[in-house]
Amino acid sequence: MIQNNKNSQPSTITIPSRTERLNDVRQFVAQAARVCGFTDADVNNIMLAVDEACTNIIKHAYNYAPDESIEVNVRMHGGEFEIVIADRGKNFNPDSVPPPDMKEYMSQYRRGGLGLYLMKKIMDTVDFQFKANRNILRMTKQLH
Repeated sequence: MIQNNKNSQPSTITIPSRTERLNDVRQFVAQAARVCGFTDADVNNIMLAVDEACTNIIKHAYNYAPDESIEVNVRMHGGEFEIVIADRGKNFNPDSVPPPDMKEYMSQYRRGGLGLYLMKKIMDTVDFQFKANRNILRMTKQLH
């Protein structure tokens, strides 16, 4: 698992693309973030960002196919907590998702559709790449 130092070895969990396995990812990331020294509030926010990312993969990249996989890699590097999430689903272009109009969103009592917005608000960096037939999402959070 993650060691409490500035540069730890990566730690990985791979789950099937099923929503009932999201709790495994949340607990994995929460434990790693706590060991690295994040506050409970930061841990909860990081878990939310990862949960949103994995839910989007299940829903959009895999279209709810339960036999695909999601790989989540975490590590601490020089005061920066890094989460890399990889899947082999449909290619995702984050530029195709316009930022939400929160006033309109709230007035219509909408649900869902805020995953990318929340990830960008919670994490310090959010970067998407498509390499070797894999979607790779890299998110970081600085330990303050």
